[in-house]
Amino acid sequence: MRGTLARLVDARTDERAWRIGADGEEAVAAQLTGLGGDWRVLHAVRVGERDSDIDHVVIGPAGVFTINAKHHPHASVWIGGDTFMVNGRRVPYVRNSRHEARRAGRLLTEQVGFPVTAVGVIAVMGARKGFTVKQQPADGSVVVVQRRRVSEHLLMLPSRLSPREIAAIYQAARRSTTWR
Repeated sequence: MRGTLARLVDARTDERAWRIGADGEEAVAAQLTGLGGDWRVLHAVRVGERDSDIDHVVIGPAGVFTINAKHHPHASVWIGGDTFMVNGRRVPYVRNSRHEARRAGRLLTEQVGFPVTAVGVIAVMGARKGFTVKQQPADGSVVVVQRRRVSEHLLMLPSRLSPREIAAIYQAARRSTTWR
């Protein structure tokens, strides 16, 4: 009852924030199903001993990607290099995504025995009041795209991994012990 009332009056609650975030993750997951072919996708990968997870880990010909879904239904989103703003307020999404990608690359490298570089992808959903990417984050370790363009973005990238490397990385990524 309280949740319904909060939605009706557009009140901010923990439950509502969680639901909006989960909706974004589900929408990104649906988008990723279109990759097919040599692409492998893992969802909600638990990392470390605290309740941390990676929304989606994608492994394919173009490399390894950690994808964070960010759902801001009634917001304006602006990106300029490492600055990510939601309704004029700076949020640490680029920094967090870069950290998550580097950690994933390091953990996967330890398991497969060859260098694995992961790129963070921030998939933005909603942003009905505007979505502007003035400049992508600086070093190429993070990219920001609209949710509906995630698969398209990944499929346009040049191939960097062989089918054998994809299989080895995917096998390691599927093991929970890789992420501890």
